[in-house]
Amino acid sequence: MFKLTAKALACALSLSLAGIAQAADPIVIKFSHVVAENTPKGQGALMFKKLVEERLPGKVEVQVYPNSSLFGDGKEMEALLLGDVQLIAPSLAKFEHYSKGVQVFDLPFLFDDIAAVDRFQKSPEGLALLSSMKDKNITGLGYWHNGMKQLSANKPLRVPTDARGLKFRVQASQVLEEQFKAVRANPRKMSFAEVYQGLQTGVVNGAENPYSNIYSQKMHEVQDYITESNHGLLDYMLITNTQFWDGLPADVRTELESILQEVTVAVNQKADELNQADKQRILDAGTTEILTLTPEERAKWREAMKPVWKKFEGEIGADLIKAAQASNAQ
Repeated sequence: MFKLTAKALACALSLSLAGIAQAADPIVIKFSHVVAENTPKGQGALMFKKLVEERLPGKVEVQVYPNSSLFGDGKEMEALLLGDVQLIAPSLAKFEHYSKGVQVFDLPFLFDDIAAVDRFQKSPEGLALLSSMKDKNITGLGYWHNGMKQLSANKPLRVPTDARGLKFRVQASQVLEEQFKAVRANPRKMSFAEVYQGLQTGVVNGAENPYSNIYSQKMHEVQDYITESNHGLLDYMLITNTQFWDGLPADVRTELESILQEVTVAVNQKADELNQADKQRILDAGTTEILTLTPEERAKWREAMKPVWKKFEGEIGADLIKAAQASNAQ
């Protein structure tokens, strides 16, 4: 009897110790993204990791995977839904299959500048989009700026007719496809990691990116001209798996939310500085000529692309488009 009891006690003690060790294991958050570490998103991911390790030591471990090193453009959303990663920050253009309203951010020439974008994202309408995909197991945690997009090509693009027949790399977004079709160009869907090679080999002739993406991916080495069009937005929505997020201990989740708010402010403040600095680096490299549009030239581009608004008004919602437009007037 004693032997049985001792054995049972030893087994119970072993299980108890295993449980304590398991409980002590940190929560692992894998943060996967597709851009370089010296971009706004890359810097934001590293800042998040640093602050989490400082404020939740032993409780949460953040692993950052930049440059498509874990999952590429086409796989990261699936990985999040499967629980293989816990945080990603896809471009807003990636959400058309999950929330039609998010397509508002892709409409060309909708926002006058990044300040207007910021006002809209902080508005009730902008914040509501963060929670618009919870029924699909996706929770939005914030918007991270990357910046306004510029057109690049191997020929000068001053007026819309200059783009005719060119093959432009686009993200997997119907709005962005229609944007280029509106100027009689040919959109080509391509993952971000493949863009440099695509431009180098002529699979595509042009692209649209903020300066930080152009410089960090060395696109200026394979594009002769950049037109400072500021025609659209390339921002990100930081998202998590809803089931994972809601299952976190309340105190941990609250602290993570606080850290993310702090990081979001820092990322958005630094994004414009980084784009301006990378614009200067591109100029210093001397490989690419940056063209500045006159007000008349810019008006022609806007007029040519604005019909895209009407085309997607039914999906996005006229009220949402008006709310976004209203952010310009403040």
